[in-house]
Amino acid sequence: MKRFLLLIFFLTYSFNSAAHMAHYNKFTKIEMEILRDGEVIGYNYYFFKKESGQTTVTNQIKFTVKLFGATIFEAEGYGEEKYIKDKLISFNSKTRQNNKEKYVELKLNEQTNEYDIKGSSYTGKASIDNVIGNWWSHKVLESNSQISPISGSIKEQVVTFVGKEKIELYGKSYDTEHFKLTSKDMSIPKDKRLNFDIWFDKKNTLILKVTYSRMGNWEYRVKNFK
Repeated sequence: MKRFLLLIFFLTYSFNSAAHMAHYNKFTKIEMEILRDGEVIGYNYYFFKKESGQTTVTNQIKFTVKLFGATIFEAEGYGEEKYIKDKLISFNSKTRQNNKEKYVELKLNEQTNEYDIKGSSYTGKASIDNVIGNWWSHKVLESNSQISPISGSIKEQVVTFVGKEKIELYGKSYDTEHFKLTSKDMSIPKDKRLNFDIWFDKKNTLILKVTYSRMGNWEYRVKNFK
């Protein structure tokens, strides 16, 4: 039954894939809080700008993990995705993790119809079937692989439909679809493995909540959108 529902989900969105960016025309900003073990430690904001058929999505992220008052992990980053209609034409990001610089420079190569990537973990080409692994877009639930927005590495993934669930965030109730997103190759090291639970609000076309466990229990959740 779950496999059947998942098939229906993908068929529904494949019929509307050409209008993917149109789903986000109503948004100017999505604000997500980042929590670790129930404590707010930072934010992940997305800003949308539309002009002459082009959409630019800007991503800002910052969080700090402390233990006994001392900072044990911190990250701050900025990214920018550019789309013409539904086609990603470029993505650039810079991220500082514990004083280590990471980056991605991605451009669509019109001649080969592939992405050219220069990143801190990967340099080379990638299929246009890949998506940027950011949480503003539900296309991350439709793809077989994603490009890391931090380092440019390519990770194959498997998305499984778990079920329909009602969740509450900041005093509001939402009807959601719960998915599990995992690495296709589960033999890779745990610290490099995809293993996320994702709650998607089909009505608002929003990923409302993402959770995972790594050095604690993490949660990204939408606090506000407009």
